[in-house]
Amino acid sequence: MTRIHSVTVQLAVLLLSFLSLSACSPMTFVVGLGPSQKELETQVVQSEPGAQTRQVAIIDVSGVIMNAHQPGPLFTEGEHPISLFREKLVKAANDPNVRAIILRINSPGGGVTASDAMYREVLRFKEITNNQKPVIALLMDVAASGGYYLACSADEIVAYPTTVTGSIGVIFQTLSVEPALTRLGVQSNTITSGPNKAAGSPLQAMTPEQRQVLQSMVNNFYKRFTKIVQQARPDIPQDQFETVTDGRVFDGDQALALGLVDQLGDIQTAFEEAKKRAHISKANLTIFHRPLSYVPTPYAATPINPNHSASTSNSPAFSISTSINPSNLPTGFYFLWAPALQ
Repeated sequence: MTRIHSVTVQLAVLLLSFLSLSACSPMTFVVGLGPSQKELETQVVQSEPGAQTRQVAIIDVSGVIMNAHQPGPLFTEGEHPISLFREKLVKAANDPNVRAIILRINSPGGGVTASDAMYREVLRFKEITNNQKPVIALLMDVAASGGYYLACSADEIVAYPTTVTGSIGVIFQTLSVEPALTRLGVQSNTITSGPNKAAGSPLQAMTPEQRQVLQSMVNNFYKRFTKIVQQARPDIPQDQFETVTDGRVFDGDQALALGLVDQLGDIQTAFEEAKKRAHISKANLTIFHRPLSYVPTPYAATPINPNHSASTSNSPAFSISTSINPSNLPTGFYFLWAPALQ
């Protein structure tokens, strides 16, 4: 009986701890292995009289874009962000009630391949739906580099006046610890099959030949990026295109003047544009989420800072942010606005 009593007390303390953590927010406590089904559910976050079953779905893209499974909150499995993104797009494509989608982007960008994969998924969505379901991109605090790359898949781009966007370019992130190792009397002995196999290794200084190899890849990725921008934003003045795509960032007003976005506004502006392009006058604004998530309003899914980490499992937001800080990213090629790296 003493052991049973002890376990009971421990469970009671654990439960009280959960309750104290949720003092200011709704919380669901599940006993067992988890919900019996985890398919996405649809939550109406803003209704309109006369909308009937017509919907415009918000799909959030938040934080640093990475192609990796991201951990969720305590006792949750987390999500693979690109997989979740595709799952939401497929649900929107297959649901006849969804007439348009809003990509709400709050991201400084991320991995070159991850950004391109998400861009391709939107193009696939448009192909599957025969372009009958308009895609509106809504740019939040930051929608730069890979975030803007993704926005180029949309039919219309709406930005806040205070949005930071642009940063069209590529960065190869690496570092060299060779000088520090030399001072410590540590020597790296790397055996490779060729002179460029270890290009970018932090254990040795980069040779001119290695730099040229990596620079050529950066140039190719950049060429692809600018081609996509040119196709998606033909109104950018040709005499300013090189300046617009040199890696600098712009606020919403500047982006509008340069043709990077179509109009300034907010979530309601994007909602109205989505209905207009879908040829409907009324609709309900919805969000896809996992079971047991709490989604009270359209703003419940938007993180405060796109550079901070955010979980993906129990949040209705589509979060791509991870425990990875932009200033501590692994070696690789990025469509990323991260001033600390530059």
